[in-house]
Amino acid sequence: MPNPRTLAVDIGGTGVKLALLDGKGRILGGGIRVPTPMPPVAPELLTNTIDRAAAELGPFDRASVGFPGMVRNGRVLTAPHLGTEVWAGFDLQKVLSERWQKPVRVMNDADVQGFGAVKGRGVEMVLTLGTGAGTALFEDGRILPHLELAHHPVHGKKTYDDYVGKAALDRKGAKKWNKRVERVIDILRRLVNFDHLYIGGGNAKHISFALPHDVTIVPNSDGLTGGIALWRGEPEASTPSGESSNTAARKKPGANAATPSPDPPEQARLLDAVRGDPSQDAAG
Repeated sequence: MPNPRTLAVDIGGTGVKLALLDGKGRILGGGIRVPTPMPPVAPELLTNTIDRAAAELGPFDRASVGFPGMVRNGRVLTAPHLGTEVWAGFDLQKVLSERWQKPVRVMNDADVQGFGAVKGRGVEMVLTLGTGAGTALFEDGRILPHLELAHHPVHGKKTYDDYVGKAALDRKGAKKWNKRVERVIDILRRLVNFDHLYIGGGNAKHISFALPHDVTIVPNSDGLTGGIALWRGEPEASTPSGESSNTAARKKPGANAATPSPDPPEQARLLDAVRGDPSQDAAG
């Protein structure tokens, strides 16, 4: 399919962002943002919300969806900020594909943002700071199996979500929260030995300390533009039967090495202009 249009959906803890991408992953026109319904969010309610918002953007050929939780073969395993009790086992990929009659691929939202941020060289890690904390890990552009590191203890009984999520920022204030983020960067450096760390999510804008040379803040728009990588190496906009979005993304190492978002400042300004406050997105 020549130059297919991809609907990119980035589901966050407080907002859902959508945009259309051209064949090279560039945002076409403007994006939109709608509030995420209050948790626990019934899957039908959220899919209806996404469907109504997508209708405003016009026709598309396929869709890439970033979901804030553990996803395997398009099926949700956990959804800590939306309600695991109502989402566990829900096949979001299949439901949206049947609703739209289009190919759909669903991955964890931090993984999708990572595809928009990484350069494809060495061990690269993504940390998203939004409602909670999300992580993704890449080696030479290939995504590694997703770990819900955000729910692992990092300080006493506190998880990464508890320690540097939005609730911690609101409760402790920006100064103490920044100290915590510095500690988390140091912990991740020792844990992963990354070559580069990219920090995204709406709360990355509250970072006020000087970042090391191997740590970079990336725009929220990467959570949308990264969606194009879920289709790299595919001659047609289709998902082979039984093939997950995760499998497709790992399928061709040379083809799926993500490239930086085109003109990141422009993309960042674009999403700053969309409706609503995007500050809590990328919270997987």
